[in-house]
Amino acid sequence: MADGISSFWGPVTSTIECCEQNYVYSSYIAEFFNTISNVPGIILALFGLINALRQRFEKRFSFLHISNMALAIGNMLYHATLQRVHQHSDETPMVWEMLLYLYILYSPDWHYKSTMPTFIFFYGAAFGLLHHLVGLDICFKLHYMLLCLLCIPRMYKYYIHTSNVYAKGLAKLYLVTLLLGSLCWFVDREFCMKFSSWDFNPQGHAFWHVFMGFNSYFANIFLMFCRAQQLGWDPKVSCFMGVLPYVNIHKPKTQ
Repeated sequence: MADGISSFWGPVTSTIECCEQNYVYSSYIAEFFNTISNVPGIILALFGLINALRQRFEKRFSFLHISNMALAIGNMLYHATLQRVHQHSDETPMVWEMLLYLYILYSPDWHYKSTMPTFIFFYGAAFGLLHHLVGLDICFKLHYMLLCLLCIPRMYKYYIHTSNVYAKGLAKLYLVTLLLGSLCWFVDREFCMKFSSWDFNPQGHAFWHVFMGFNSYFANIFLMFCRAQQLGWDPKVSCFMGVLPYVNIHKPKTQ
């Protein structure tokens, strides 16, 4: 903790702390850069949500963008307070988000349309309650890794069955941001003691948040393109202000 600054939230109760020094800039924000680095992810998710609503994509994509925002806000609460209860507000939405990705990836080939969302809803609710009451810790990490691994084969299938060069570019951006973010996370974790002796902190965990905000956005846009292609909506990848990609669709008049 920085000299002369007291903690508004009290003693740290979370089981995980990052390399950033606590309460340097404000008594209300424990890890300043790890908190504000979630803002780009919220803006990107909001932009994606507006686009999904404006073009009347399936509601699943609206929920997906909202889940990205919920995760980023929960992560802000966690890093701002370093309280155990807010650690759950970060970890539980991580699982809910992955369940949504699983639904979007696997539902087109699922014959019993109502069973999958019903199962995922109750599974997510049960996990959230159990994690809040017990605090799964290691089991949470293994569970989350398993959910991520289940997504990989379907993402790869979507990639190889997509011929559009710009859509493939979105998938590549997804992979690049994932690798860069993971590198930042690893460096911050493994070299924290060395960084503590420097005059400045590279803020690797904060960069992880920024990269993962873009990573989630690129994943969402790629999946929106693939789904629009499945539905015959003639999707195109356009760029907002020539920079930020998004999916533009042309539905048949009957739809």
